[in-house]
This record gives sequence, structure tokens and C-alpha cells, in this order.
Amino acid sequence: MTPNMDPRRGDLEDDASSTKNRSMLSLAGTLLTEISLPRLMISWVLLLLIPGLLLGAAPIAASAWFSTIMGTINSVAIGYGSLVLLATVAGVGWFGWRPLFRLAEHAFWSLNSLIVQPIYVTFREALRHLAEKWLPLGASAARRAGLRAATAAVSGAIVSGLSVLVILWVWPNTHLLSGIPDTGSVRHLTIVILSNSAALISAYLAVAAAVWAVADATMSQPRDLAAFHQRPDRGRTWRIVHLSDIHMVGERYGFRIESGRAGPQGNGRWKQVLVQLASIHSRAPLDMILITGDITDAGRSAEWAEFQDALAVHPQLSALTLMLPGNHDVNIVDRANPARLDLPTSPNPRLRQIRTLAALAALQGDRVRVINPDRRDLGETLTRSMASRSDEMLRFMTTGSPSLSRTLPELWNSVFPMVLPPDGDDGLGIILLNSNAITHFSFTNALGMISAEQARGIDIAISRHPRALWIVALHHHILEYPHVAEALSERIGTALINGNWFARRLQRYAGRVVVMHGHRHIDWIGECAGLLIVSAPSPIMEATNDVASYFYVHTFASEGNGQIRLLAPERITVGNSVDA
Repeated sequence: MTPNMDPRRGDLEDDASSTKNRSMLSLAGTLLTEISLPRLMISWVLLLLIPGLLLGAAPIAASAWFSTIMGTINSVAIGYGSLVLLATVAGVGWFGWRPLFRLAEHAFWSLNSLIVQPIYVTFREALRHLAEKWLPLGASAARRAGLRAATAAVSGAIVSGLSVLVILWVWPNTHLLSGIPDTGSVRHLTIVILSNSAALISAYLAVAAAVWAVADATMSQPRDLAAFHQRPDRGRTWRIVHLSDIHMVGERYGFRIESGRAGPQGNGRWKQVLVQLASIHSRAPLDMILITGDITDAGRSAEWAEFQDALAVHPQLSALTLMLPGNHDVNIVDRANPARLDLPTSPNPRLRQIRTLAALAALQGDRVRVINPDRRDLGETLTRSMASRSDEMLRFMTTGSPSLSRTLPELWNSVFPMVLPPDGDDGLGIILLNSNAITHFSFTNALGMISAEQARGIDIAISRHPRALWIVALHHHILEYPHVAEALSERIGTALINGNWFARRLQRYAGRVVVMHGHRHIDWIGECAGLLIVSAPSPIMEATNDVASYFYVHTFASEGNGQIRLLAPERITVGNSVDA
């Protein structure tokens, strides 16, 4: 066979979803030609229209219920019988409408994460991108920080202004506080409900955008770390290997979604990383190997199997390894087609979560613990917390039962954050988060968000060991780096949607906490709001097999003063590799 036509080298089909070989405009064209319109319509109905209707109907229902109670009070003579009747009406209203209000609350936050927050973030990052293009190359860090603050304020004002215009536009059709409207037709009632929804969302967006803009503008902007600390004369030190974005493939000659033929082929590079880690550990023992997500390329069973088989060859490394899910582990719908949609009723998103949970439990299930929110304490190990649901998980993996699909999300949400407690009052603990937003669309798979429940879990874990130091690990970067981006696509849809809120939430632990993440495939070490932030490069991506890559061994130190220190990292080069 002609060498240039060797099938082991791949071809155009391997570049189908590659952002390295195809422009965003080209990929957008693929969406238009490949997307399934029936699936898109069903998804819009289930994810946007129905939540919008529930949100718009909630004030009408609440107003009608309140009017009923008031009418009962006014029409019935005050006495024992009327009090019983009033209690009955109130009880029926409370227990009957509570599920509706729960649905409305869930719908509100779904719309918030899908539409509201991304709108503000898109405006903010687009303005920053344009402004930084005009900024001179030699501009000072202070001037760049001032520009970032100003663009946040301007974007908040723009989004708030547009939201007010939407409210003024729909206001004549709204019916928020007057009970059930006298409409006369289902069409009119639908318009009223949708107008209510649009007004509520726009009002929230107007206020939230202003609040976020003020918070962004007044918050310390991220900056490169000025200097590393020297090794202390006393106190403890920990050697932590930080890896991320391995993107295991299930085929010997398989390419990655994002890189295609511009990236590595097969899993030889990962096997070489493990060999080098074993050698490093034998010379100078490591304390932990942390993998911050994207272990697989598309969350498939074969990819997880490849990862587990490769790690099983090095049991001494397995005992040190902790990992957490990335967007490629749980949110990739189809490797070859970014236009592919998963319907909300599809079992596939839940299957990817179950595969991830199974892999996490196999690796670290007996070492990490989950949060018990009722007791505000660390609860059972991951293995024990999953034990009662193992039969359900197995049945779902076999049958995809819709009834199980409604109950298993509770398990997925309850096991994060996972906590490796410190080995003493002055030890180092690790908190593992799930920063993946819910998405049913391959093209939007990179969205990230930290829930309020996980943030409370962090508070609980740290409160149980108030003198310990902590690594808070997640997949997504919490803030955009203070560097000029080559393309707007590098800034939009990759950082946490609520990253600034999360950074402010962690500020109370500044000096005791280091945030470690992956996702961008590049290394960066910096500070923001007193927080030390460490981004891991990918030792696999961004290079073909014949080009070297690298990763870092970080050394953290404590001088006994309750502050965590970062020493100069050790860069480990991974040479070229060929998958055998």
C-alpha cells in the first residue's frame, strides 16, 4: 500500500469535529446541515417551552390560591367550622401546589443556567476580547485589569438595558398578581403565560446582570503568580502530580474529537506518562496524582476500559490517583457529529454518568467520602454511598428504564463533592467537584457551573478540619486568564458560567486553599482575590505522537502557620510515542 494512503494515519473523517483542523464557522455549517429538526423541536419543547410555561403559570397559580383563601375568610362566618374549612383549603393548596412550585423553581434555575447567565458572560467576554485587541502589547497589568473591570460594567449595563426593553415589550400581555385571567381562549392564556415568563426572566436578568457587573468590576482581576516560595526549613511538604485532559480513545489508531489528525493517535502517550510516573515515584515518592477531568474522549465504555487497563499495570500509582469528571466524560453526545442532540428522555446522558461513577468508585471509592448535608459532616465513603443503588445502576445500564432515569440523578448529585480528608489537623485535604453543566447538545458540551449545594459541601468539609490546608479540584477554569486570546471561541463557553461567584465564595479560605483545574489544555499559575489557581496542561493533547508534551509535579508546603505555599514546579517532558 502507498505510504501516504496508510489507513493507520487516518483521513478527513477523523477531523469531522476537530477545532484544530476546522474553523468554528465550518463546524457551525455542519450543525445546520446535520442537525435533526424533529429532535431539536422536541428538545426546545422539553427544555425551554415547558419550563417557560411552568415559570409563567406559577404566579397565576399562586395568586389564584391566595384569592381562594381570602374568599373563604370573607365569605364564611368566623367560628370553629370556618377555621377547619380554612385549614383544609390552605392544606390542600400547600400540598397540592408544592410540586408545581418545585417544578417552577427547577425550571427557573434551568433557564438561568441555559440562557440568563450565558447572555451576560457572552457580552462580557466579547467586549473584553475586542478591547484587548486594541490594547497595546506592552500595556501594564494594572491597565489590563482596569480594562477588564470597565468592560464588565459596560456589559452589565447593556444586558440590563436590553432586559428592561423586553419587559416593556411584553408587559401589556402579562398577568402576574391578579389570579386566573379571563382570557376566553387557550391561545390567549398561552400568550399570557409566556409573557409572564419573559417578564420574570428579563427582570431577573436585568438585576442579576447589574449585580454581576458590579461584582466583576470591583473584584481583583486574575494575574500571573509573581514568584514561587522557597522550601521551608520546617513544616510539611506534599508532592502532587497534576494531570488533566487525557482523552482516552477506545481504538488502537483512534484520534481525538478536538484535535483529529493534529493530535495524538491511540493511547501510547498515556502509557508512556504512566511509565515515567512510576520511575519518578520510585526515585522520590509522590503523595498524590490528581487528574482534573476529561479522562475519556467521549465517555464510552471502551475508553474507560482502556484507562483502567493502562492504570492497572501500575498498582502503586492507582493507590495515589484521584480523579473527577470532565465535560468529555459526561457531556459528549456523539464523537463524530457535533450536531447530534440527546433528548431529555434519552438514557445516554445517564449512562455516561453511571460509567463515570463506576470508574471513580473503582479507583477511589474506599478513600473518598461524600458530604452528609443533614448532619453537616463528612458521610460515608463513595463505595458505601453507592452500594444501595448498585442494583438500580446495573438494571439501568441493561434496560435504560425511564423510571430509573428519574431516580438515579439524585445519586449523581449527592456524591459531589467527594472529599479526601487530611491525614491530620495540619494535613492536606482534597475536595473533588463536578463542574459540568447539564447539556444535551455536543456543540455546547463545554459549559461549566458549580452548584450552590457543592459550594455548601466545601464549607462543610473545611469546617470539619479548620486547621488543614486544602486543594479544591474541578475541571473547568473558574476565570479567564489575563492573557490576550487568539479567538473569541477560547473565551466563550469554556470557563465556569458562575466563576466569579465561585471565586468570591472561596475568598474566605484565601491562603488555605489552592484551586486546581484543567479543561483548557494549557498551563497557567496565577492568583485572583487571594486565591492560588493552578491550571494543568494536557500531557496528551496539543501534539501529535512525534512531538513532545509535558506535565508538572507540584510541591506544596506548610510552615505551620495555616498558609499553603507553592514551590517552583518540576516540569516533566514526555517524549514522542508510538502506540504498540
